[in-house]
Amino acid sequence: MSKIEVIKFGTDGWRAIIGENYTFENVKRLSLATARHFRNHPKINNGIVIGYDTRFLSKEFAHCSAEVFANEGIKVFLTDSFVTTPTISLMTRDLNLAFGVVITASHNPYKYNGYKLKDEFGGSMGNEELKKIEEQLKDINEVTLNRNIDELLKLGIINYINGREFYINNLKKKIDFKLISDLNKKVIYDPMFGAGQGILKELVNAEEIHSEINPYFSGGGPEPVERNLSEILNKVREQNFDIGIITDGDADRIAIIDEKGQFLNAQKTFALLLLYLHRYKKYDGKVVRGYSTSEIIEKYCDKYNLKLETVPIGFKYISKIMITEDVLIGAEESGGIGIKGHLPERDGIYNGLLFLEMISKTNKTISELINELEVEFGKYYYNRKDVHTTEDKKLKTLQICSNLTIGKSIGGKQILKIDNLDGFKFTFSNGWIIIRPSGTEPLLRFYCETKEKDETLEVLNQTIKQLNLL
Repeated sequence: MSKIEVIKFGTDGWRAIIGENYTFENVKRLSLATARHFRNHPKINNGIVIGYDTRFLSKEFAHCSAEVFANEGIKVFLTDSFVTTPTISLMTRDLNLAFGVVITASHNPYKYNGYKLKDEFGGSMGNEELKKIEEQLKDINEVTLNRNIDELLKLGIINYINGREFYINNLKKKIDFKLISDLNKKVIYDPMFGAGQGILKELVNAEEIHSEINPYFSGGGPEPVERNLSEILNKVREQNFDIGIITDGDADRIAIIDEKGQFLNAQKTFALLLLYLHRYKKYDGKVVRGYSTSEIIEKYCDKYNLKLETVPIGFKYISKIMITEDVLIGAEESGGIGIKGHLPERDGIYNGLLFLEMISKTNKTISELINELEVEFGKYYYNRKDVHTTEDKKLKTLQICSNLTIGKSIGGKQILKIDNLDGFKFTFSNGWIIIRPSGTEPLLRFYCETKEKDETLEVLNQTIKQLNLL
C-alpha cells in the first residue's frame, strides 16, 4: 500500500487518479479519519449526509464511505442518486447535520475522483479541520468493517434521501420563476455530463445537451472554459438562444454565453451578478473576491461605497467570511460564486437561474448589460495560462519572482506595485499579473488582466519567456 501521506487536501478536497491513489481502501481510511475527528461534534448525533457525482464508480465510493461512518455509529443520510455539490452543502446546513461528504473531482479529467468535505454551515471545510483529519490519517493503515451497507440500511443507521428533490424545492423559493416563464427566454444548458443534468429543465423551459451519464466526459474534463464549449457556442449562434448556461462536473461552478454566442469569462460573470444584485435587486453587504479576480470589482465597490475584501485563492476563504459577516457576494476567478440569502458556497445552477432572472427582470440582453458596465468602468481583458514544468524550475521561478522589485520589468511592463497574498502579484500601469505555484504538482499558474487595450496574452507570453519556462 502507498504511504498514507499521499492523501492531502488541496484547494477544494482530496483528488487523485482512480485505481492509483484513489482506491476503496484510501476512501475507507479517509472516512475513518474524518469519523474519528468529528466523533465529539455537537451535531454528530444528528448525522451526516453523503452524495456523489456522475464519475466512474462515484456511487460505489459513496456507499463505501457511508459504510465506514455507519460502522462508527454515525447516522448517514445517503443520496439515492447523483447530486450536485451545492445540494450536499444545502442539506448539511438545513438538516442541521455535523458535516457533508461529496464524492467528486469537480472539473478534473475523467480519470480522477475526489472527496470534498462540507462544514455544518453549508460551505467548504476550512484548513484547520482538514489538517486535523490529515493528522488522524497517520495512525490508520487499514480499515476493517463489521457490517455491510445492506445490514446498515436494515438497522436504520444508513438511510436513503432524495437530495435532488430537496435541492429543487429550495430553488423554487428563491428565484422568480413566474417572471422567467412569462418572458419565455430561449435557454440552453450544458451540464457537461455532470451532476447538474436534468435540474434546469425541470425548473424552466430549457434545452439541454450532454445530459446523460458519460464518465468519460467525451474524453476530457467537465470544466466550463471556452476551449471545451464549441458545441454550445455554435448552438447559441445558430439557433438564437437568449442565454447559454454551463456548469462543471459537480455543478458548483458556472459559465455563461451571451445571446451573440460569446463566452463570458468568470470575471464578467462575477461583475454582472454584482451589478444585478446591487443595482436591480437592491442587495447590500460586503463583497469578497479571490486574489485573482478583476479590478472592475474594486472600481464598482469604490464608486458605490461597498466594502471589499480580497482573500487567497480557494472558496473556503470566502465561505469563512460569508458565515460571520454580511456578504452580498463572494466569488473566485474560476467561476465559483456565492450569493447572499442562498449558501456560503458556490452554486452554478442557482447562479445560472439568477442570470436568467436578470435578463428577464431588466429586459436587457447580456451583451447590453456588459456594455452598461464597460461604459461606466471601462473595458477589462483577462486571461490565464497554466505552465507544467519541473519541481526544480518551479522553485527557481519563485526565487526569481521574489527578487523582482518596483521599477523592474515583468512581461515587458514596468512594475509599480508588488504584493504576495497568494503567490506574486505585479501591478503595472494598465493591469497586473499573478504568478502562483500549485501546492500539489510541478505547475505554475499565470493570471493577467489589462484594461482599455487587450494586451493580456502578450504580457503572459513575455512573462513565461522571461522566466525561461518556454
